[in-house]
Amino acid sequence: MRHLPPLAAVRVFEAAARHENFTTAAAELGMTQAAVSYQIRLLEERLGVPLFRRERRRVVLTDAGRRAASQLSAAFDSIDAAFASVRAEDEAVLTVSTTNTFANLWLAWRLGGFQLAHPDTAVRMQTDNRLIDFAADEVDVAIRSGKGEWPGLAAHRLMALDFTPMCSPGFLHDHGGRLDPADLLRLPLISGHDPWWATWLRDAGLDVIAARHTGIRLDSQAHEGRAAIAGQGVAMLTPLFWQNDLAAGRLVQPFAHVGSDGDAYWLVYPEARARVVKIKRFREWLVATLGDSPG
Repeated sequence: MRHLPPLAAVRVFEAAARHENFTTAAAELGMTQAAVSYQIRLLEERLGVPLFRRERRRVVLTDAGRRAASQLSAAFDSIDAAFASVRAEDEAVLTVSTTNTFANLWLAWRLGGFQLAHPDTAVRMQTDNRLIDFAADEVDVAIRSGKGEWPGLAAHRLMALDFTPMCSPGFLHDHGGRLDPADLLRLPLISGHDPWWATWLRDAGLDVIAARHTGIRLDSQAHEGRAAIAGQGVAMLTPLFWQNDLAAGRLVQPFAHVGSDGDAYWLVYPEARARVVKIKRFREWLVATLGDSPG
């Protein structure tokens, strides 16, 4: 069992011994000179030996104080080195958690840009649709959809999570070359049970009572979009994620209206880590890159 004196007093003594000056030690530690004197006095009373001699306008280490200071300085150097390695390891890897959809349709295509801009930071991406517990999971930042209300987390809005029907050019051609919103009530819808369908159709003036339970049901927008490209029906998709497929003619957007339920994508992380350099750099890169994306 260790018999350690109060560590706060030990820390004060180490600084005061290094400088042999209470005022300088106080400035380094963000304390008053009186507080330094008090901690030194507590330590001397605990040890039963003087550590400093008080001379006019200065303090001088006693022999006992000098012996203790020498070993303490080495111990503090070891502690600093131990935490420096932890800090260096932490800074070397940025772990990002995000949804399967955001990873597959946007982030994975662009994450190399962050790596090129910051070659000293390796990036590890985890895809998981569940909410991350930052206290338990080894994750630095997460990208999640919702309203941005997560207690204890800093949340930066990245983009609106909007949606509109899309299909392949071939599918559109096979159904007359143009569609009216009412046509969607009879056409094959991909994941027609998704609440986005009811929201968009109501916005279009259609009386939608219940979700459709027939047709293909897929578990992510990434799969739904691929099914639409394959001509299997109409999918409700987020335009920003499919801008390349729209531009290349693999998908078409039959309607100008884009719906929203108020959700957005957010970058989140613990408020206490807002100033961590790798998190700050990733946030700035992410916001800038999204700002450069059309749509």
